Amino acid sequence: MPTVRLDDDTPVVQFDPLVEVSPFQLFRQLREGKAPPLFDVRPQPSGFTLAGAERIDPERWEPPAGGDAVLFDDDGELAVPLVRRLREAGHVRVRALFGGLELWAFALDPEVVGAETFLRPLP
Repeated sequence: MPTVRLDDDTPVVQFDPLVEVSPFQLFRQLREGKAPPLFDVRPQPSGFTLAGAERIDPERWEPPAGGDAVLFDDDGELAVPLVRRLREAGHVRVRALFGGLELWAFALDPEVVGAETFLRPLP
């Protein structure tokens, strides 16, 4: 997650809707069957991933022509800068998952949203 610090060193997390998609918006799209393709950009994925996500090598990957795509990692530290570079290169329909899988797991509590959170354990 992109974070800046105030003069008193207080961290402030910033959400950029042009670069990022909120976990709640993506969750709704997944639940409705209308989610864009999902891509896990972590070099060594572990723990969990999102249902239907494809693991990619971000250095060799090309976004789908004319289509949306959501990139994610653990916390956004890899996905956000990658999305910014891709957008600068003209791929304006690519976004990063705000907060990555860490925020997803924290914010989408199964007791609130139901058993299906689309978070899947990796083998």
